[in-house]
Amino acid sequence: MINLESGLDPDTYIRAGVALALGLLIGLQRERAREDPAGIRTFALVAISGFLVGLLKTDFGGWLIAAGVLFLAAILVTGNLRILKQKEKDAGAGITTEVAVLLVFCLGVFLADSQNELSLAVVIGGVSALLLYYKKPMHRFVRGLEQADVKAIMVFVLITLVILPVLPNRTFGPLDVVNPFEAWLMVVLIVAIGLIGYVVYRVAGARVGTLLSGLLGGLISSTATTVSASRLARGKPERATVAGLIIMIASVVSVVRVLIEMAAVNRSDFLHTAPPIAVFLLLFLALTALLYWRRSGEVVHLDPPENPAEMKVALIFGALYVIILLAVASAKHYFGETGLYVVALISGLTDVDAITLSTARLIEKDTIEPDLGWRVILVAVLANLLFKGGLAAVIGGAAVFKRIVLWYGLAFAGGLLIVFLWP
Repeated sequence: MINLESGLDPDTYIRAGVALALGLLIGLQRERAREDPAGIRTFALVAISGFLVGLLKTDFGGWLIAAGVLFLAAILVTGNLRILKQKEKDAGAGITTEVAVLLVFCLGVFLADSQNELSLAVVIGGVSALLLYYKKPMHRFVRGLEQADVKAIMVFVLITLVILPVLPNRTFGPLDVVNPFEAWLMVVLIVAIGLIGYVVYRVAGARVGTLLSGLLGGLISSTATTVSASRLARGKPERATVAGLIIMIASVVSVVRVLIEMAAVNRSDFLHTAPPIAVFLLLFLALTALLYWRRSGEVVHLDPPENPAEMKVALIFGALYVIILLAVASAKHYFGETGLYVVALISGLTDVDAITLSTARLIEKDTIEPDLGWRVILVAVLANLLFKGGLAAVIGGAAVFKRIVLWYGLAFAGGLLIVFLWP
């Protein structure tokens, strides 16, 4: 029973205020969009009504919530019928406002229970308001998707929500380090990072210029971006500077990816393992900024990137991750530090993600010491830097190589100094 004489807890008033604020926020958007049959006042009243129903259900039972939902449905139907009869607008074209009214009512009920998280209601209400506000951009985005883009999204859903949950979450095999669930979780992480860059690239379209080409290329694949930029500048010296800049930016973003992956896999040791790689990133970023200031005014548009959310790509990366995980664990077990650096050099030539994720996972499991682990990752990054420099020289020719050799060389030398001199 609610004791009115003793007054309500201050938290109750706060929650009522939050319910009212969320109702006003969503109602403001609906009224500005001129979406009948409910406006800002109606949404505010619905939020407060939901809150009161939530308080009263303690005394009268959950049926009161059902009664409130039915009452709302009756009111909304009546309002739409009235609008249709008066022919003020084409009623029935959508049910967004009706669903929003039900959401606000449910948020009010949710907030009435002091056991429920206040922040969750705020996040749901805020995200809902944004979804309502960005109606036109979202519709334009969906209409602009091609069949390949929809396929990419569906494959990601398959990878994440269908395959991942059914995999066993325990270790198998030699050295007891291969966990199918964790291995596929690494696949999900890498595909998600690449898919974000791919979607942004698709949305930006022709507006993708030099800077954005490098940024998105680093998210999707810095190696593929290096190949694409070098190819465009081959035989065209006037494009060499901007192609080199795209390669440098993509390489910088690839180091950011490394830090993101380390944080995602092993947060407990991140403050210990991240600083030396962050220092290398800052050095690389400064060198890239110098090249950016010396760039030409030309803009190079790269070829559209390949879809990163392909099942074949996911399976290949999953297999590569498991192989490198076993290789790192075996090298540590049988050959010590020397073996780890050899594995880092070989794997870093083609892919930094797999060695980063596998090493970070082994650091978390105390198989590898943190100081050794970040050095292995940085060595792989430096090996990958050499590989991309070689690609630029072979594919882009001398003009492209001259633009990046100084900056790549300084970054590589700085990375080596960090590996050997960092305490």
